[in-house]
Amino acid sequence: MIYPQIPLAQSIIELCRLKGVTDIVISPGSRNAPLTIGFGSNPAFNCYSIADERCAAFFAMGMAQQLRKPVAVVCTSGSALLNYYPAIAEAFYSQIPIIVISADRPHDKIDIGDGQTIRQENVYANHILYSANLLEDPSEENNLEIIKAIDTATWQKGPVHINAPFEEPLYNTVPTPGIEITIADVAKNEIPFELNPEFAEKWNKASKKLVLVGVDYPNEIDAAVVEKLAADPSVVVMTETTSNLHHENFLNSIDVIITSFTEEDFRNWQPDILLTFGGMVVSKRIKAWLRNYKPAEHWHVDPFRAYDTYDALTAHIKTTQNNFFTQLFLKTSVRESNYQQNALRIKERRKQQHDSYLASVPFSDLKVFELILPALPHGSQLQVGNSSAVRYAQLFDIKPSIEVFCNRGTSGIDGCTSTAVGAAFASGKLTTLITGDVSFFYDSNGLWNNYIPKNFKVILINNGGGGIFRILPGHKETPLFNKYFETEHNLTAEYLAKTFGFGYCTAHNEHELKAQLDTFFTDNVQPKILEVFTPMRENDLILKEYFKHLV
Repeated sequence: MIYPQIPLAQSIIELCRLKGVTDIVISPGSRNAPLTIGFGSNPAFNCYSIADERCAAFFAMGMAQQLRKPVAVVCTSGSALLNYYPAIAEAFYSQIPIIVISADRPHDKIDIGDGQTIRQENVYANHILYSANLLEDPSEENNLEIIKAIDTATWQKGPVHINAPFEEPLYNTVPTPGIEITIADVAKNEIPFELNPEFAEKWNKASKKLVLVGVDYPNEIDAAVVEKLAADPSVVVMTETTSNLHHENFLNSIDVIITSFTEEDFRNWQPDILLTFGGMVVSKRIKAWLRNYKPAEHWHVDPFRAYDTYDALTAHIKTTQNNFFTQLFLKTSVRESNYQQNALRIKERRKQQHDSYLASVPFSDLKVFELILPALPHGSQLQVGNSSAVRYAQLFDIKPSIEVFCNRGTSGIDGCTSTAVGAAFASGKLTTLITGDVSFFYDSNGLWNNYIPKNFKVILINNGGGGIFRILPGHKETPLFNKYFETEHNLTAEYLAKTFGFGYCTAHNEHELKAQLDTFFTDNVQPKILEVFTPMRENDLILKEYFKHLV
């Protein structure tokens, strides 16, 4: 084993090892050569080479999403680390631990016209949990900064930045390290929590309690808690596809339920208490409803953050969901109410309306999702692209055994493919990415790496442009709209599939799609793309009629 000659690089590498950071995604460069040599030569680390920094950071985020521990990304100086920024922002809002280690020029080389040099210190200031700006010479202060950064990413669940200045020569190595570091074990930074009796009192008095769940991991809530919520007639639980929370008494398609509500319906459903947990919520309709018909109380349960999404936040309860509910249920009783009963009645009616409309709908984006989602194999993982894809996915039931993920922190299309690839690699599970065409082509470099599992599947819904803009308010059939908003195109994924070694097949109608789905998930000789072509100028009309049908 060899070590970089530069002591600062040795310190970073050894502290990563001691703190259990084992997965390192490296993008090629010269200034980061000491780190690349050190990480790549040490069997304690699993190193991955991904050239495109934007894709590399999203790939690392997908890995961290699945491993639920920090993954490091390492880059050279200059604009390289700026290309990490979209993934850093996503990780910040999605609470995913990423450690950015950027190589830098020495401080006296900044702003003097030296090549590949920018102001790197604190570059992520608005979307980072901690920035460690290191000095060139090794020191105890540097070590403490590195430790603080790694611990922050680990326990507070988010991105941190370590900026390391290196002077040339960069490629020299030594057979033994010139530094020796020992650190004490750090106990997990758990926040003590004891439920304020006031919450139990308010819970007992409320006859309409709405529990709204955003993005969450599977199995985050104990089965006993789920059953307790489902059995309380004063509680309505609304979930989304990305919530990974299932029960027959929960309402899992929010927009299906509330889109056709009248003002009277909204008032009748207005909760006394809104209890939220998990990450971002997809549905714009429920945000509008709760902002206009505010609950008397809004409690958000999360150890670290609470967003006032509905302009009604009254309490940030800093603990885990299970801890909160366990303590709450010890001090509360079931309140008689018809709140849940009325909700389940509407749910059943909407299901009948949903089924009747889908029975006769022509081939379209909506029909494609009706066919694809039931075909997903049990126990597999679903990664959903942003914009139209994640919105369509909210309209359908998904098997409880399927784990669902989506980059809803910033809701961008820029790294959906790269994240899905990283997640598939880390989880080892059969993973399907359902994505739109603009998102797929935007992040096509996400297929440019050597770590894509053979059981990775892409279902690409190609409707010839950004179909989301036809759904959103403001759509007008004009050349300006088609060119600058919808971004019409005639691209297909056929040659990208050949370039990156993917199998490729197509479907243009319901018959072809059903035929392809028969073997799509069982053919694991190589990763595969199924490109489904849908009618651009009909999809939005079919979706709008769908919502009109839900009355």
